[in-house]
Amino acid sequence: MAIGETTDVHVSVAMACAGIAAWLMSGRRAGARRARLLLAGGGAEAGPPRQEWVGATWRRLRERMRPEAWSLVAGLVIAVIGSSVVPLLLGAAGVPLLGRVRRASEARRAREQRGDAVIALCGALAGEVRAGRQPGEALRGAARDSDGLGDGQPVVLAAARFGGDVPGALTEAARQPGADGLVGLAACWRVAVDRGAGLAAGLERLEGALRAERDQRADMRAQLAGSRSTASMLAGLPVLGLLLGTALGADPLHVLLHTGPGLGCLLVGGALEGVGLWWALRIVRGAEAA
Repeated sequence: MAIGETTDVHVSVAMACAGIAAWLMSGRRAGARRARLLLAGGGAEAGPPRQEWVGATWRRLRERMRPEAWSLVAGLVIAVIGSSVVPLLLGAAGVPLLGRVRRASEARRAREQRGDAVIALCGALAGEVRAGRQPGEALRGAARDSDGLGDGQPVVLAAARFGGDVPGALTEAARQPGADGLVGLAACWRVAVDRGAGLAAGLERLEGALRAERDQRADMRAQLAGSRSTASMLAGLPVLGLLLGTALGADPLHVLLHTGPGLGCLLVGGALEGVGLWWALRIVRGAEAA
């Protein structure tokens, strides 16, 4: 049997199975709908509409499935369409890479949230000191309100309550990702205690400096968003080429997955694609770090 005829048979069988499944599901739902109407005395139909049910199911699926799992799903779908195990292997190989990307993104968000909490802590502590509270008491109240100390909160609050080394505890707490601003808070605390300088004024200046640094990073990230989008778009061009080839009847999946030159082109092209994407993102990350 020719390849085109085999594909037509597969498509026909898949369409027939989908039609039978849809008919069975519609029949069951129609019976359930009639039963609900009879039990409700002919009132309005109970339960959410079908569109809301589909949307809720899709949202739950996206929440439960991690991004790297979609690599395996995409590989499985392409493997079924192309009748080859190669896409499945490539999808499985992409799982750890996408997992690393997801963890890096989560770590970046955690750093940003910790930095915002430190800024809020400085502002709340300055307000408490301005209100006339003692530094130790003010630190306890501000820490409860802002959670800027993170995991180091018990040690810092214990040092503030029992006369310990508060600047040293703050410096130790600053080792957490995104909590670098606590080093400035420790310096303000040390200067205020040792030299009698105004703690509130120093905290307000520190808060302003941290906010300016955060805004600068956000502005830089917004300026580099175009470069990231361009790199992602260029990475998706091969997929667009495959779709266009399929639409024109060239059957590129068969060439790539079932012929020697096609497999070679797939491996070389995939390697070049990965290196190019890595290099582009490396340039963007270097610009952000600078």
